[in-house]
Amino acid sequence: MMVYSYKATDKNGKYVEGNISASDYKGAIQQIRNLNYFPVKISEDKGSSRLSSGIALSLPSWGSPIPAKDLMTLTQQLATLVDSGLTLDDGLATLVKLSETEKIRSVLADVRKQVHAGSSFADALAEHPKVFSKLYINMIRAGEAGGILGEALARLALFMEKSVELKNSIRSAMVYPAILSLVGGSAVIILITFVIPQFSKLFEEMGAALPLPTQIMLGLSSLIINYWPALILGIAGFIAAFTVYLRTNKGRLKWDGLLLKLPLFGPLIQKIEVSRFSLTLATLLKSGVPILQAMGIVQSILINRVVSDSIIVIQQALKKGKGLSGPLQKAGVFPPMAVHMITVGETSGSLDEMLTKVSNTYDKEVEQSIKQVISLIEPMMILLMAVIIGFIVVSMLLAIFSANDIAF
Repeated sequence: MMVYSYKATDKNGKYVEGNISASDYKGAIQQIRNLNYFPVKISEDKGSSRLSSGIALSLPSWGSPIPAKDLMTLTQQLATLVDSGLTLDDGLATLVKLSETEKIRSVLADVRKQVHAGSSFADALAEHPKVFSKLYINMIRAGEAGGILGEALARLALFMEKSVELKNSIRSAMVYPAILSLVGGSAVIILITFVIPQFSKLFEEMGAALPLPTQIMLGLSSLIINYWPALILGIAGFIAAFTVYLRTNKGRLKWDGLLLKLPLFGPLIQKIEVSRFSLTLATLLKSGVPILQAMGIVQSILINRVVSDSIIVIQQALKKGKGLSGPLQKAGVFPPMAVHMITVGETSGSLDEMLTKVSNTYDKEVEQSIKQVISLIEPMMILLMAVIIGFIVVSMLLAIFSANDIAF
């Protein structure tokens, strides 16, 4: 049994708080309902609330006035309120009162105002495109049309939770390589800019002919020390030019195609995109979004341009009355296993369920692939740093031994 703390409202709209023991989250909700309360917020007593799980992956866009973590919380809370029997207007009013920041309160108040005036929930959300993505709005629109708004909100919250788990796993896996790169790079810079110049003065006093490795290191050190502003400007200019190139359709397409061909990262990127495609499409189809509209939404959230452009071709094939599995296979960017599973789901009439299985399968493969990539990156980075630092040390020792006529 686990202890959950909760906030709820009674039939008169009065707020109540307390703790309750339950085997799981759904059991806690049921017990609160049995007390004739409408649950608003439920969290584990440890303080690690399920409702506070973060979310990214394209739901709120960059620069959103509402943090991704708060959007996740709001979605789950509203799903709980609507599922408990409150009207949408009352649910939004409750969330406005519970809002912890002025930005959240302002957005929710505006959405509730429009809903109260007769606007649909989806149209009210569409007035805040920086907060609510196209995917978010279309899932809400489909839920309203089908009379299953609470279910659509719950599916949207689940989609957010799975998406952030994938993104967090990638982030956590890259922490150690990032730290290793920072420490190793800092050590190399210190050696080149502070240690080697001291040896340079010593070698000048000796007046001996220096070995080629030593000349290379001294020249590199002198270049960095004397021309570092120009080097920084050059690097910044290259990054800026490369960024502009990536913003062009041709540049982005070539770069993304190159990424897919990389020996380690290509298969990983492909699996991530397949998982994102399957999960998003399954969620949209279960929420009642037509497949053509769903494919357009899926195409807009995929990151790799090669995969994204293939969805456009598949969408055009669907408009001509062709199935999904055939165009997927012709696109050539989806793994054969994924195509086969989707074919089986399409044939059996359970496409949304099979897409969910595809997503779960490739989520596991992504986790395994990330571990494999990291297990290879770490020793490669250590080896690279060892070679660089070793070359610096050896070049200095060669000069010292040469000056003292000691055979190395």
